[in-house]
Amino acid sequence: MYRSYLKLTKPGIVLGNMVSLSGGYFLASRSTIDWLQFVLVLLSVALVIGSGCAVNNVVDRDIDALMARTRTRPMVSGDIPTQAALLFAGLLAVAGFILLYQGSKCLVAVLLLLVGYIVYAGVYTLLFKRKSIHGTMVGSVSGAMPPVVGYCAASGRFDMAALIPLIIFCIWQMPHSYAIAIFRSSDYRAAAIPVYPLVKGTFAAKRHIIGYILAFTCAAALLVPLGYAGVIYLFAALASGIIWFWIALRGLKAQDDIRWARQLFFASIAVVTILSIAMSIDRFSPSHIGML
Repeated sequence: MYRSYLKLTKPGIVLGNMVSLSGGYFLASRSTIDWLQFVLVLLSVALVIGSGCAVNNVVDRDIDALMARTRTRPMVSGDIPTQAALLFAGLLAVAGFILLYQGSKCLVAVLLLLVGYIVYAGVYTLLFKRKSIHGTMVGSVSGAMPPVVGYCAASGRFDMAALIPLIIFCIWQMPHSYAIAIFRSSDYRAAAIPVYPLVKGTFAAKRHIIGYILAFTCAAALLVPLGYAGVIYLFAALASGIIWFWIALRGLKAQDDIRWARQLFFASIAVVTILSIAMSIDRFSPSHIGML
């Protein structure tokens, strides 16, 4: 039974967000890392994200039953009763928010995580996902919160170095999600989910992907001239962004859109991982100054 509850939290999504959260945390920490605080922040945010995913599973159990990749989820198979799943989600959320505040003593970090939770579990899941092609854009806000929360938990403030990762990761979500929508188009069509590539067409989505990746690369580089990151980060951001952009351009002449979209998807995972690692190891930037 515990495996069903674990699946309810979507461990893959939680793990991916822990990578980006680490980048934000170390970006703020630099050479003075509070390892105990770091572990507490990781655990607290993982609990809250797991709670949001559990709520998403409960709400989406009807459409999950229609899609090949989700029809074995616990809420579809009936392994977990709805009330038990919601209670589980509530306990995870309460524990996560309390632990984050106790570990960071940063109310801003808690409030930002709460915003991300409400957007994902409420605004995106309940309102936009099934009704609007802009659901991905709305959901990108919640997906961008972990590195920002990590930064604020370590620094105790929301400044320009927190705003830029918010922008970076919001933009990153778009080509990443569009790629999924393209190679999983049959699932989205079966569940009648109005994702942009399905409604506007694959070619239109490809043009948007190219634009988003270009914007992502420019936004990622902004941390350097503003003094929050150095040469290691700059090289990683530009190199990974350029390679991702090149893969996107190849899509304009791709003969197999499904194969190309999978390549773009895996490239997006590599890019965000490289960027997060670069944030973590770059020690050449000066101390953060100023606040918004």
